[in-house]
Amino acid sequence: MTTVSVLGLGPMGRALAGALLDAGLSVTVWNRTPSRADELLGRGAHWAGTPAEAVAASDVTLINVVDHDVVDAVLDTAGPAVDGRGIVGLTSDTPERARHTATLVAAAGGRYLDGAIMTPAPTIGTDAASVLFAGPRSLFDSHASMFAELGRATWLGEDHGCAAGFDVALLDLFWTSTGGFLHALKVAQANGVGPSDLLPHALGIVEILPAVFTELTERARDGNHADSTAPVSSVAASLRHLIAASRDAGVGSDALQALKRSVDAVVEQGHGADEVTRVLDHL
Repeated sequence: MTTVSVLGLGPMGRALAGALLDAGLSVTVWNRTPSRADELLGRGAHWAGTPAEAVAASDVTLINVVDHDVVDAVLDTAGPAVDGRGIVGLTSDTPERARHTATLVAAAGGRYLDGAIMTPAPTIGTDAASVLFAGPRSLFDSHASMFAELGRATWLGEDHGCAAGFDVALLDLFWTSTGGFLHALKVAQANGVGPSDLLPHALGIVEILPAVFTELTERARDGNHADSTAPVSSVAASLRHLIAASRDAGVGSDALQALKRSVDAVVEQGHGADEVTRVLDHL
């Protein structure tokens, strides 16, 4: 039977441990606040008093904590127990931090796989969950059946920073989109448009985004900025209007102004007729 340790028992860590218990695996858990393990212990999990005990107890250890500073601190505490063990980081942070953790694990004699959980805790253990992995293919393959108990597991490549690269890019998309919607709500309210009135029109924008994203992806991939459907000069004019409307509404416009600086640089270089993907060179 595969033995697994889970270090970090926040909502996601508890979901990970719970899914593994549901799959009938032997699960050892550790957390700085022991009481968070109570429900899992009642379901058959084993308690480890220290990170070293947890790592030593299992074939592979999953770590889900707030960031890689904590991951590295936990691994430092585990010390020699890491030697010969598989360590899987399931903590959101930057690609460079993932690579740094991989170096620390290797120096301690272990093998490291970095993972990015792309869906909320309630999805863990279902087909709706998605977890991306990067690092040694052999380490991923040796635990693929266990990873499948967590959700859809995808190996991306040997570069330990690759999963985090996907993670930060997609989180960038999510939070800039969410922030943009909140900004739009505020500007709309300042002009007498209620949130519920704006929503159906906002959802109409969302519906056209797949086609827009597909075109932008193809253009970015091919370096094709000609025959534009959204010329940079038009984007510049639109941004000027949006920034003015934000000012009139008493709403900050830092994100819009940051984009405008890049757009203006492209126009100044004589590329105003090019597709907006030309701005990629200036972001």
